[in-house]
Amino acid sequence: MKKIILLLPVFLMIVNAYSQKKFTNIINIDNTSVKNQQRTGTCWSFATASFLESEVLRLKNKRVDLSEMFGVRNIYEDKARNYFLRQGKTNFSEGGLSHDFIRAMAYNGVVPQSVYPGNPKGELVFNHSELAKILTAYVEAAVKSGLHTDYWFDGFKAVLNVYMGKKPLKFEFDGKSFTPKSFAKYLELDPKNYIELTSFNHHPYYKYFVLEIPDNYSSGMYYNIDLKELKEQTDYALKNGYSVSWDGDVSEPGFGRKTGVIELVPYLNMIFDSENPDYETITKLRQSQFEKLKTTDDHLMHIVGKAKDEYGKLYYIVKNSWGNAGEYDGYYYMSEPYFLMKTISIMIHKDALMENVKPVFYLPDAIY
Repeated sequence: MKKIILLLPVFLMIVNAYSQKKFTNIINIDNTSVKNQQRTGTCWSFATASFLESEVLRLKNKRVDLSEMFGVRNIYEDKARNYFLRQGKTNFSEGGLSHDFIRAMAYNGVVPQSVYPGNPKGELVFNHSELAKILTAYVEAAVKSGLHTDYWFDGFKAVLNVYMGKKPLKFEFDGKSFTPKSFAKYLELDPKNYIELTSFNHHPYYKYFVLEIPDNYSSGMYYNIDLKELKEQTDYALKNGYSVSWDGDVSEPGFGRKTGVIELVPYLNMIFDSENPDYETITKLRQSQFEKLKTTDDHLMHIVGKAKDEYGKLYYIVKNSWGNAGEYDGYYYMSEPYFLMKTISIMIHKDALMENVKPVFYLPDAIY
């Protein structure tokens, strides 16, 4: 009982810190309606689809609802092939990353939500609990069977057909006929135009490296820049009309699922209470938390703007994929300190790159 009494003031201090805030939006990037990933581990697809929908708004001034599950379906096939060829020595799960959706778009295109809803039986709620277990068991059995026939993959795709529906080859949209690839081209979505940036000092800055997180099954390459530049680059993109796909840690107690405000806990937040943050100290702490697995790749969301609270502190406006959760109908306000400490990576259009962080060569040109 004494422990509960002692901890209560701390708990109340944390709650008060994350509630009752008043925000004034400074930057608003046009974006589409908030979606709900429901009972699936597919935030990566929802965040990246939302990001690309904003890209279409920017490029064509056209509002489109992309199918998240078309990307999920194609990446499941890619993961299965990868898992089999690596003889089970890699990750196979629902999780993914922004470059996975881009990879799926490069090889398979994109389609509207109306063309591929991903619920062939008309279910009102996405629920991949059973599907994920069955697919995992299937690929494990395919590797361990010792038979290694050339039709195991057909069986895998047949399971996906049952649970998610067959992939469309052609479809009509706005009175025109498209294939998934021609639709991506029509929307001016070029996979070569997108780059992922990160900031960790166990690899050299201004080089590409394979980020060591479990969901990076495809060994995706990230361009490494220092932390101050990562924040400056995010701000630069937003100021110039480009939204940002965000990957980071949401397991912190300061992640206000109900309040809609994302803050670091007070003892961590103290080192940021300055107009001139000590980036050297922050970088060391950030790196330590990553290497101790206290900062992990939990969730992807879509940064669509910037705001300030009643005290003038700055926040990123983040579009989530949990429906209208939180106090702001599915949008969250992430503090700058939280961004600095808990960001794993960002994805932006290459035209949004600042001159001082542009890589010498652009890796996606060699991939897609």
